[in-house]
Amino acid sequence: GTRIIYDRKFLMECRNSPVAKTPPSDLPDIPGVTSPNVEELKIENNHVQNYDEKASAGEEEQFDMDI
Repeated sequence: GTRIIYDRKFLMECRNSPVAKTPPSDLPDIPGVTSPNVEELKIENNHVQNYDEKASAGEEEQFDMDI
């Protein structure tokens, strides 16, 4: 068979195409696979809120070190 070879520039341009950003019209709705799971959304929102709370706490160390 013949191989189709694309160069990097062409593939990077395709990434920004509107066709690449829209899902197929006949794609089934599978929670957690093709659409976000309700529980995942709750966890994600909670994580963002916890991060914002920690970030606004002031002078908190970036990470803990055991010495």
